[in-house]
Amino acid sequence: MITPQEGKSSFSLFAVRQLLPRLRPHRRALSVAGVALVISAALGLAFPLIVRHLMDAAFEDRDASALNSIAILLLVVFAAQAVFNFLQVFLLSATAERVIAGLRTELFAHLLTLSPGFYAERSSGELTSRLASDCSTLQVVLSHQLAEFLRQILYLVGALTLLAILHTDLMVTTITVAPIVVLSAYAFGSILRAKSTRVQDELAESNATAEEAFTQIPIVQSFTREGWEEKRYGNRIARALKTAVQRALVRGLFFGMITFVAFGGIVVVLWKGGLLVLEGQITAGELVSFLLYAVSVAAAITALASLYSGYQEAMGAAKRVFDLLHLEPTIKEPRHSEALPPASDAGGLVFRDVWFRYGLDEPWVLRRLDLDIRPGEIVALVGPSGAGKSTLAALVPRFWDPTQGVITLRGADLRRIPLIELRTAVGIVPQEPLLFADTIYENIAYGRPEASSEEVMQAARFAHAHEFIQGLAGGYEAMVGERGIRLSGGQRQRIAIARIFLKEPEILILDEATSSLDTESEALVEEALETVMEGRTTLIIAHRLKTVQRADRVLVIDDGRILEQGTHSELVAEGGMYARLYRGQLLEPQADPAD
Repeated sequence: MITPQEGKSSFSLFAVRQLLPRLRPHRRALSVAGVALVISAALGLAFPLIVRHLMDAAFEDRDASALNSIAILLLVVFAAQAVFNFLQVFLLSATAERVIAGLRTELFAHLLTLSPGFYAERSSGELTSRLASDCSTLQVVLSHQLAEFLRQILYLVGALTLLAILHTDLMVTTITVAPIVVLSAYAFGSILRAKSTRVQDELAESNATAEEAFTQIPIVQSFTREGWEEKRYGNRIARALKTAVQRALVRGLFFGMITFVAFGGIVVVLWKGGLLVLEGQITAGELVSFLLYAVSVAAAITALASLYSGYQEAMGAAKRVFDLLHLEPTIKEPRHSEALPPASDAGGLVFRDVWFRYGLDEPWVLRRLDLDIRPGEIVALVGPSGAGKSTLAALVPRFWDPTQGVITLRGADLRRIPLIELRTAVGIVPQEPLLFADTIYENIAYGRPEASSEEVMQAARFAHAHEFIQGLAGGYEAMVGERGIRLSGGQRQRIAIARIFLKEPEILILDEATSSLDTESEALVEEALETVMEGRTTLIIAHRLKTVQRADRVLVIDDGRILEQGTHSELVAEGGMYARLYRGQLLEPQADPAD
């Protein structure tokens, strides 16, 4: 992962470098907004000069006609300024919306490429917080704070320039407060950024806690743990609140001091200008114009300090977004890919001296594994929990890569096959299929979006799902709810199998596909699986050994090694680990899951 943000200035430059390419396609709109901003600021700076003449016309010259003309001129200036303000605000806001929408899409697409190991360490609540709140913080910077920063710079430079031209003494008096403001902004800004980073972290943790509770609501309610979950979420929010209050205290002290220093300078300017009026060196109109410019300088300094603190707060959000965007997936597309050889050319799925562990400090999960699976062969993986069965299966679609050794399909190294081609060839039916909160039709069509309606319904028939779908209100257009909560376990499993039928993979992985079903659902799912396995290389992972008797070969895995292999009857006859596991399950009382 790239970490250029280790220093404050280096990260600022890094953030700018990341944003510039995303702003470049909108340079025309930004240019027009910039011109509108400059004209609007120039009109604003002209206001004190016009007021000077208005005051002199009223108090010095007592010229009503001039007074009327100047008042009309002011209205014209304000109307023009309003038009240019509209252009600037609209163009910048619309551009920011487009840039952040693109950034969100880019971040989401990038997150989808990251490997399962990344998601094992990050909660989904944290990641959705990055997509939502952190990107929104950057949007505020682009749509409002950037323009306001440029506007205040123009006001500050323009007002100081005009003060210098009109009266040097008053200009010197006005700018004496600037160093105090700059130093204060730098000191307080660093504290604000640290506090804001902590607030964002703690809010992301609380989001993760809430999302976890929502997705596990049946468990929460069945164990009557609502109060505990409420307390857990409340504790996280309380920590975030405590840090946010500390941030508010720092921000309040900062702005209180800046306000006093900046506007205290105005009092000095007003006092000194009053002396000059009494001495006859300037007119009352000139004093008012000086005062307005001094207010502009003070307001600009205060606004810049505010924007700097906001910028510091936004750095935490930017850091997270760009850090995620620069994470490299551990499973990468091959640099020099090779197409998967035709099915008729060569063999099936081959493991050669495969070792695997999840990290350098982790124990070996697979050890010295050699395995040849013929095309169309059905292989069952059995053994105790933690033996490495699911890990072995996860290496096939390259959710992980072997730490050592090589896996080939039709003679081609999996690491040389394009991921889309490899994963198109592999279909997985997990123990607990998760459906999307959409219609039944869309969940089945997820296996092949371009499939016709007839193909989708035919897949449902093969999976013995068509009958129950027709009985639902809405049929194929019935909504399944989040994660398919409106369907039974057997119905969800048959939808998942229909999806696999539609995908038509070459290799099928069944991971405890029937272990959580009642007897009736299991029979229907087993029948559907018999159909989907025809002619396909199949890996069956199962603890319930009666489900593996259909396999051409059974592998007994323990401690990451293949201890036994053969047909069901051969292994029972050998009297080894498989026979003991099988006899042990025959002696267990068989409870009906539906009871």
